[in-house]
Amino acid sequence: MLTTLLDGRAFGEKHGKGAATVVALHGWARNRSDWGSTLDGLDALALDQPGFGATPAPDEAWNTRQYAEWLAEILRDLDRPVLVGHSFGGRVAVQLAAAHPELVRGLVITGLPLFRPKTGGKPKLAYRIGRWAYAKKLISESRMDGLREKYGSSDYRNAKGVMREVLVKAVNDDYTEQLESVAATDLPVKLVWGENDTAAPSWMPDEAMAILGDNATLEIVPGSAHLLDAGLVKSLRVAIDDLRTN
Repeated sequence: MLTTLLDGRAFGEKHGKGAATVVALHGWARNRSDWGSTLDGLDALALDQPGFGATPAPDEAWNTRQYAEWLAEILRDLDRPVLVGHSFGGRVAVQLAAAHPELVRGLVITGLPLFRPKTGGKPKLAYRIGRWAYAKKLISESRMDGLREKYGSSDYRNAKGVMREVLVKAVNDDYTEQLESVAATDLPVKLVWGENDTAAPSWMPDEAMAILGDNATLEIVPGSAHLLDAGLVKSLRVAIDDLRTN
């Protein structure tokens, strides 16, 4: 059932009949429907984050900290739910847990790029030349936009207006500081990761575990990749239930 929150600044799907004990955040270019099977039978709320699904985009290009403050407004009306985040939603969840650990019972995250890539190929030569020329004011903004469209990722090409700027801010984030903040609390964290996730390779949760220490557990799901397939859903549900009941 679609639910209106924050006087129309947020929408989500309500699961169950009671107050939400779980709040779930989808990935980039996804929406609340991703969580249907994971939240089946629970009192839960799957949110459409600003700019996706039914929730309107922000008026300006938010960073993930601002998304977390939007989320905090919703969580303050709930009784410390378990917070679940996938990919972009995981970025927001980690920001929330670092800034407002008192608002959640525990954190379940999957498939989010927690750190900048260790290696990566250089952009195409034509793009690098264009970027240099743009910095020197030798080509116009429209010409540079054309190069970004041609050589950018599919997420970048598909994002429009303010959401393109949101994406650029998000992909440059590193969450070492936020993980250290979470580690300093007693907030339990469960990392559930697809073995074949190329968007957020398995070295990322391994390094996160080294920071989080005894607060965290990690499960690598064999055969799963980035999106929420049956294997990830099963493991996520176990992690959620464990935090709800302990």
